[in-house]
Amino acid sequence: MDTPQIAAQALSRLPKKISYEEYLDLDLDAWTEWVDGEIIFLPMASENHQDLVLFLSALLRHYAEFHHLGKAYCEPFSMKTGPDLPGRSPDALFVAKENLHRVEKQCVRGPADLVVEIVSPDSVRRDRVEKFGEYQEGGVREYWLIDPKQEKAEFFTLSERGLFEPLPLEDGVVRSRVLPGLWLKLGWLWQNPLPPLMDVLCSWGLVG
Repeated sequence: MDTPQIAAQALSRLPKKISYEEYLDLDLDAWTEWVDGEIIFLPMASENHQDLVLFLSALLRHYAEFHHLGKAYCEPFSMKTGPDLPGRSPDALFVAKENLHRVEKQCVRGPADLVVEIVSPDSVRRDRVEKFGEYQEGGVREYWLIDPKQEKAEFFTLSERGLFEPLPLEDGVVRSRVLPGLWLKLGWLWQNPLPPLMDVLCSWGLVG
């Protein structure tokens, strides 16, 4: 029996709908999200999914720390962008130093500045439609959507009108607006194995 099944049985006596605060108090071991008062159990991630999450979260964390820009986190860590919006667990996220007051012990209370989601076969609608709309409404400033199966990556920035607009790609390179100076080669994402972390940091000039 897998972890979500065990956790679901343990929670069977809870009311069907619980508050976000009650959800956080459960301190679940399983990877979950809170949507409309219900606990949603997410499936186990694949090896490729984990590799990409660790790769991107490490890049974000090292870059942010080197330039003293803020902090990066990876799943499972809840983020609730607004009072009437779900509590999601992005694959990776970055919070700028001026917004670190939003970070609490178990969640980010308010939008992260940059959110990364790795699209898996079961999460296409959730990532491309549901979370896209929620993150836009909640004020996430930059949203990265990475689909390793399709070898497709999309990057969005929040416009002054409060709408996600595509970040431009130049020769297969995207440049973040939330993390000034950070650029990413799309080809890195499809390499097998992924590029060594130190190679990317060297290309950014963070290490000699």
